[in-house]
This record gives sequence, structure tokens and C-alpha cells, in this order.
Amino acid sequence: MSLKKNKTKKSPIFEKRRNSTRVFSTDFKRSKVQKILKKELTVQQISDLYDVSRSSVYKWIYKYSTLEKGTKLVVQMESEGFKTQQLLEQVAELERIIGQKQLEIDYLTKTLEVASEEVGYDLKKKCAPESSNGLNPPKTK
Repeated sequence: MSLKKNKTKKSPIFEKRRNSTRVFSTDFKRSKVQKILKKELTVQQISDLYDVSRSSVYKWIYKYSTLEKGTKLVVQMESEGFKTQQLLEQVAELERIIGQKQLEIDYLTKTLEVASEEVGYDLKKKCAPESSNGLNPPKTK
């Protein structure tokens, strides 16, 4: 005989009983609906925890809340606005960093040009490292 482990997420308190009907009190149902509306629990969590079908939980929601059947809670508007704000701030920060790097490049380029004029030859060509394709090791002098 092989022993199979029970892989369900259901609460051991409310194990499924054959041919039994459970009745939940009105206060119990209202408290669970309030937890759903406050986003403390999800419909799926209540369904798993108390071994109730999701459709029953939705019936509780329609019965004990101001929501009507077919209405949907829009929760993405807040999060979308927040995400957009964060992305705009990130873009502004990256543009600021790019501007600073560009100023640094311009400064170093101008410094190299001035130094090349004073020395009399092109320092950029004289001091630039040899490009490597990564296949051949650099030659040592």
C-alpha cells in the first residue's frame, strides 16, 4: 500500500464532511465580507480556510455589502498612478545622471584638447589603449 499525503490547503478544522451541511451565522459572513472589502483577506483565502466555494463567498459579498452583482472594485487606479509617478521620478534621476556624465565627458575632452595643443602632439592618439577584440591577449612591451 502506498500512503498519499494530503496536498490540500484547507484548514484541518473544516475538513470536508460527506453529506453534511454547514450553516454560517450572519455575523460570521458579514465579518468575512468586511475583511475582503478591507483587503485583509481574499475570496480565495476565505474559500480555502473555511472550505466554502468561492461562489458562496461572492454571494455573501453581494448580500452583505453595498456592491451589486456585476460591479467590480477598481484597485488598479491607485497603484497605476503610483507606478507612473515612480517611473517619472526614475526617468528624471537617470536624465540628471546622463547630463552629469555628458558634462564630465565634455570637460575631459576639452582638457585633452588643451593639453594636446600645449604639448604639440595629439595626446588622444598617443595615449589611447589599443583596442582588443578579446581573442588575443594584449602585447607587453
